[in-house]
Amino acid sequence: MAKTRTTFFCQNCGTQYAKWLGQCSSCNEWNTIVEELIQKEEKRQWKQTKDTRKVSKALQISDIIVNSEDRITTRNKELDRVLGGGLVKGSVLLLGGEPGIGKSTLLLQVALGVSKKVLYVSGEESQSQIKMRAERLSNQNNNCLILTETKTQNIFKSIEESSPNIVVIDSIQTLHTDTIDASPGSISQIRETTAELIKFAKETSTPVILIGHITKDGHIAGPKILEHMVDVVLQFEGDRNYTYRILRAQKNRFGSTAELGIYEMQSIGLREVENPSEILISQKDESLSGTAISATLEGVRLLMIEVQALVSTAVYGTPQRSTTGYNIKRLNMLLAVLEKRAGFRLGTKDVFLNITGGIKVEDPAIDLAVISAILSSNDDEAISEKYCFAAEVGLTGEIRPVNRVEQRILEAEKLGFTKIFISKFNKIDINKYKIKIVNVSKVEEVYNNLFA
Repeated sequence: MAKTRTTFFCQNCGTQYAKWLGQCSSCNEWNTIVEELIQKEEKRQWKQTKDTRKVSKALQISDIIVNSEDRITTRNKELDRVLGGGLVKGSVLLLGGEPGIGKSTLLLQVALGVSKKVLYVSGEESQSQIKMRAERLSNQNNNCLILTETKTQNIFKSIEESSPNIVVIDSIQTLHTDTIDASPGSISQIRETTAELIKFAKETSTPVILIGHITKDGHIAGPKILEHMVDVVLQFEGDRNYTYRILRAQKNRFGSTAELGIYEMQSIGLREVENPSEILISQKDESLSGTAISATLEGVRLLMIEVQALVSTAVYGTPQRSTTGYNIKRLNMLLAVLEKRAGFRLGTKDVFLNITGGIKVEDPAIDLAVISAILSSNDDEAISEKYCFAAEVGLTGEIRPVNRVEQRILEAEKLGFTKIFISKFNKIDINKYKIKIVNVSKVEEVYNNLFA
């Protein structure tokens, strides 16, 4: 009979301890170490049959042949863009996000739309519930097999019988294996079941997509080693008050992590948004003060984003500073620059900032649009909706250049903008563009061009 022993794991980072401690020495969190029962058994292969694989042989990197078929297109342009061209054979992908954000809907759409045979394994829904959702998505695929199972040994048995090209697991926290005597969702179960799926993916060159729950802090639940083990980590995010969802890559061994996918949640599923400007620029009948358009970049994708600002006299003693989709510390810095370097008295006023569409922006090129919107609201003078901005603001009040400014100019020109404000330190030929380019070097120059 196998010997049963007790060990301790940190629920936050997954570090293992021989005895209980009050504080984890790895992540410094308190009261996160819990006791788990581990049953020592001989590790089984993902196949129950005898392993007849050949021993791996070391090859020179020049002798390794890579075929163009090593990626499987999902027929979902936004997902393929984030992945870098599609699913890599033998890769393991982890998708995390808030409850109800649309993770299962996204992967079910992929399973129903891809041309390959897909095994969709659900440990949270019954087959009839998945069927109801598939009918709502109005997309049927006879190559999509639905399995409701949580035991990995039974899942692998079904895989051997059906031989799918892609496996989807919803979710990794519901799975359990016989080799570990612990409850589903525990640190040891998540680590062991993931290891079994990774072994299966690498040996059979079958892509495996895992859905992962997240904690209240927004991190993927389970040990941090889970994110190290997989090849790709995707984050599906969005505001419940908006219908738009953002797909980002936090880790990607086969492509860039700077790409962005945008979806709109509809009653029939997730719609791919190919032109982000339609959701990031609000429609209005008249020009209003406090708005400015910024040409920002997410990876290689250019987004025209509307920045809204409201500046008003502080009713209470302490002025309020509030942002949505923008770093509050960055806003405080820009307000200090306007106060110290440009002489605008904003220290006694409330300042509220909003990025439309529910998107979060980290591109420093949005700085110029932010201060323009603030100055517009402060003077109650509207900025033409045909103007856009692309520049960073420094602590000395200078307008700093940003990268790939020519791509920003071309996109603004294509969308019908008549004027774009950039740093004069961007060395470009302004005569080859139809759009009027305004070169500025100080905040005062921006103010004089807009409101003087």
